[in-house]
Amino acid sequence: MYLNEDYRRMASEKPVKKLTGIRHFFAAATYSFGGAKRLLGEAAFRHELGAFAVAMIAFAITGATFFQYVAAFVLFLLMIAFEALNTAIEEIVDRVSPEISEMGKNAKDLGSLACLCLILANGGYVAYVVVLSHLFGI
Repeated sequence: MYLNEDYRRMASEKPVKKLTGIRHFFAAATYSFGGAKRLLGEAAFRHELGAFAVAMIAFAITGATFFQYVAAFVLFLLMIAFEALNTAIEEIVDRVSPEISEMGKNAKDLGSLACLCLILANGGYVAYVVVLSHLFGI
């Protein structure tokens, strides 16, 4: 029954016209800003932003090199990307399978594991730069 209603609705809708050129660029940027706004609603992402700010202060105090700042920024961008994908997975699972299911749990757990791996990579790199590289000269 659901499918028949969806098919009728889709048949009555006009196809979406794809934007091209500069209009596509601005539309894509708008979607990205919408995603960033949504991600700011996630407590985990706000914690990661705070940790990044603390790491940048620690880099400044210990005299990190330009390359070390760049590497930290790239790792942080990867963490944002993984957090965004994890949030997207959670949203889709909650929409498609509002009841608790093993498959939904697995999807959410795997997304969480991906985020944890990037958090550990970021934390390990910051620890290396701040503690080992600058304090111990390794």
